[in-house]
Parts: sequence; C-alpha cells; structure tokens
Amino acid sequence: MNAHMADPQERLLELLFVGEDVPRLRTRIAECVAQAGLHEPRRSDFVLAVHEVACNAVEHGGGAGRLLLYRSDGTLRCRVTDNGPGFTEDVIPPDPPGLLAGEGGRGLWLTRQLTDRLEIAAGAVGAVVTLVMALR
Repeated sequence: MNAHMADPQERLLELLFVGEDVPRLRTRIAECVAQAGLHEPRRSDFVLAVHEVACNAVEHGGGAGRLLLYRSDGTLRCRVTDNGPGFTEDVIPPDPPGLLAGEGGRGLWLTRQLTDRLEIAAGAVGAVVTLVMALR
C-alpha cells in the first residue's frame, strides 16, 4: 500500500511568515510541490498562485500569515490564513482586470485562473484562502 494513500491529509509544510519571508517562501513551496509530484507547468502556476495569496496576506491581512501545504485525496492544497479584515469572493473581478483600471483583485483573479479551485472563507479572525491543484 502506498504511504501517501494511508494518510489522506499529509502535511508538507506549515509555517508563519511575514513580508521578508515571501521570496524564500516561493522556493520552499516549489521544492515541496515538486517532491509531492506536481509537474511543470502546473508547478509554476501553483507556486505563483500561492505567492499572490501570501503577498495579499502580508499587505492586507495584518503584515503576516500562516501557511499550511498538504496533500489530500490526489490534490495539493495550500491554506493561507491572516489576521486582516477578511473578504469574500466578491472582490475578485469576473473579467481580467485592466492594468489602468485601479481596481483590486488582480492577484486573486490570477490565482483563480492558475489553480483548479480557489476557496475563500472567513476565519475566526481574518481570511482563510485555500488553493487546490490536482496532482494528475
């Protein structure tokens, strides 16, 4: 029996981060998802999407965030939580935001395009954003 099948929620990475950690965070996520079996170009897409959400947590969520990357049921999932005011999916524009439009949500719009699923929920405090990418 495959060891990964025995544990439906295998933790790959869990950490607290602040703004200065974000560049290293990209590298750590890339290493973890490569070891988990996510191949290019989806690996780069997932890493970029996590980076966008982590940057949002730092910028809008109180200057820090918590990241949990895990494998579950044939998917990679990355949950980012922060202590900001929280938000809903309504902030994500339905169409690609224009460069000069001045509207927010560009990073979240991109994240939704790059991943298989984007889930946004309110936490006890702040936002809980979960990015999902199938391994197959």
